[in-house]
Amino acid sequence: MIKITEKTIDVQKLIETASSLGAGAVNVFIGTVRNSAHNKKVVWLEYEAYESMAVTETRKIIDDAAQKWPLLGWAVSHRVGTLKPGETAVAVAVSTKHRKDSFEACQYIIDQLKEHVPIFKKEVFEDGEEWVEARPQENTNLN
Repeated sequence: MIKITEKTIDVQKLIETASSLGAGAVNVFIGTVRNSAHNKKVVWLEYEAYESMAVTETRKIIDDAAQKWPLLGWAVSHRVGTLKPGETAVAVAVSTKHRKDSFEACQYIIDQLKEHVPIFKKEVFEDGEEWVEARPQENTNLN
């Protein structure tokens, strides 16, 4: 399942979709909207997507992950529209036989999504707003 939606992400449905009776591990990443960024208070975020391309690129990432790890199931959902602090913006779930593969595949998928999928984020602060560029993975610990 790949879903780009304005609706609240149903994390339980995502987990159920990714789950497999053959799996010994289901790993889930849930990305939420923070209440601050760049030492400023975040009022809300706005996400926009080039939806058809986002789905295509996400599918490529999943296919690549399936070549690297023995995925038994997977599901990805990303919100678009206006989100307030505390809301879920993105969720990824994968199932594998063993936990190490599950952790690694889930991290790979979210990292690749952030870097390659055309979903754009604008942070709205009390004193202005700013479109956020995708940042290379090695710089994500700076924020």
